[in-house]
Amino acid sequence: MAPARARSDLIQRAAALVVDAFDDYNARFSDITRRARRRFERREWDAHRRDARARIGLYDECITETIGRLEALLAERLLSRTLWLDIHSDYADAIAGKLDAELYKTFFNTLTRRLFKTRGVDPGMEFVALDIEPTEQITHPIARKIYSCSEAPMQAVERLLRDPELSCDPEHIPADAARLAHRLQRALAEAGDQELISIELLQVVFYRDHRAYLVGRVFGASRWLPCIIALSHADDGGIRPDALITDRRHVSRLFGFTYSYFHADLPTVGDAIVFLRTLLPDKPIDELYTVLGRAKQGKTERYRHFFKHLERAGDERLVEADGKRGMVMVVFTQPSYPLVFKIVRDHFAPGKKIGREHVLSQYRLVFNHDRVGRLIDAQEYRHLEFDRKRFDEKLVAELEAECGRSVRVDANRVLVQHCFVQRRVRPLDLYLREAPDDHAEAMVLDYGQAIKDLARSNLFPGDLFLKNFGVTRSRRCVFYDYDEVSLITDLNFRRVPAARSEEEEFADQPWYPVERGDVFPEHFPRFIDLSPGHRELFAQAHGDLFEPDWWRELQASLRQNPAGDVRPYPGSARLVQAH
Repeated sequence: MAPARARSDLIQRAAALVVDAFDDYNARFSDITRRARRRFERREWDAHRRDARARIGLYDECITETIGRLEALLAERLLSRTLWLDIHSDYADAIAGKLDAELYKTFFNTLTRRLFKTRGVDPGMEFVALDIEPTEQITHPIARKIYSCSEAPMQAVERLLRDPELSCDPEHIPADAARLAHRLQRALAEAGDQELISIELLQVVFYRDHRAYLVGRVFGASRWLPCIIALSHADDGGIRPDALITDRRHVSRLFGFTYSYFHADLPTVGDAIVFLRTLLPDKPIDELYTVLGRAKQGKTERYRHFFKHLERAGDERLVEADGKRGMVMVVFTQPSYPLVFKIVRDHFAPGKKIGREHVLSQYRLVFNHDRVGRLIDAQEYRHLEFDRKRFDEKLVAELEAECGRSVRVDANRVLVQHCFVQRRVRPLDLYLREAPDDHAEAMVLDYGQAIKDLARSNLFPGDLFLKNFGVTRSRRCVFYDYDEVSLITDLNFRRVPAARSEEEEFADQPWYPVERGDVFPEHFPRFIDLSPGHRELFAQAHGDLFEPDWWRELQASLRQNPAGDVRPYPGSARLVQAH
């Protein structure tokens, strides 16, 4: 075979190999996702969590496998840049007509960045001009079911619940349908529409943790609302509708960055993103990709959106984020954009008896944990390149002095070799000083509820200081400092032994032995740094957190049933039922 023809054949085979590799990843992703229905129907919660972790790790697993196959095919030409430029061109042609082409492009980018250890962006080697919204090629809307309700709303809802794919308890369907129809009509009436015309639901059911969700819209004569119907297991074991969510703020929270990812077996992802954006027009597209389990695509969208914004930001600089200086991380942000970049310091303050690898493992623990709406999704990034003039000089000095292992600075650029990126929230200590009294009091109560929700998911924050918690745009308290988190089931919750003398009671050091993993809830008030009025409010509502017995009872419950459950919607959204 002539050298030119052999080279052309090799390029085509390599491009086809990468296309096949992504198709294989996609098929394996779908295989795991499809199991969610069986897990839900059989209450296989532990297996569902294992599936969730396996699906998170699948992308990197498939990238590693693909690199191995490319090594076998390309041999000594694996790192030939000129060859890869042509593979890029053939690959672009091969995926040109695919609806989810942006996912294929991200897969290719990940491969080349791993192979060539790309710093910043390589326009010749990567797909960088991706469409921000995956709409141009979507000519057929995502499949959905429509239920006409104009003549008999209750009967229409009953037909909905009798869909065999939902496996709802047939004995309770008539009563549940009546309640659900009434709540739909009430939601429309509160929005100013007196007539329930139809319900439109995606054919694909969304699963997460202990619940299944029907996602769609409800239409009145003059307006429509988001319509999310949550299904759960009743006490008697049957599947029944548990809640109706029509408030956009609550829908946004359900699809937000503080929850684990949905399992929804979508034929294509792009058309689902387009539909979800009709429900949540202000939701960043990267969050929608991520919450659907496409975390790598979410990272790509987040990176692109931020750097496009950075180019348009004029003279605005990257600066240290508001809040108290962290002992473990340097945190910086751009004030006009809602992200923070967190870089591990080379050395920690003397009070921190942990190391860098421990911190990284803690963040990865949270990444794989059930976040129950109280933990911010922290995405890992490597080799981010910034123009140095975008940085405040004080921040540059801090990074050079404190983060030399992760940051390189030269005359023109700042290269961040490793960081975590999170959505920015307002630190709770600052929020409580700034907010109106009623908002501050509500957040004090939600702060206690956040600690309880985390505990019920088998996670102990470790550090209860207000500076480690934040407030989202929807006024929800979340936790974002993960370096001291522990599993509840790994700890020993103890009562403080009585002092045998005044000398012991007022000594600088404890008069009793303290072992690794010991926790003394009676000491929590020392670390809950609230004002006197807020401290009293907290104690009235959440004083049980100061009692070792509360934690021991929860611990026993988690050991017996590790699948703790925290509802991801307010009690007001629940239907009035016996379960």
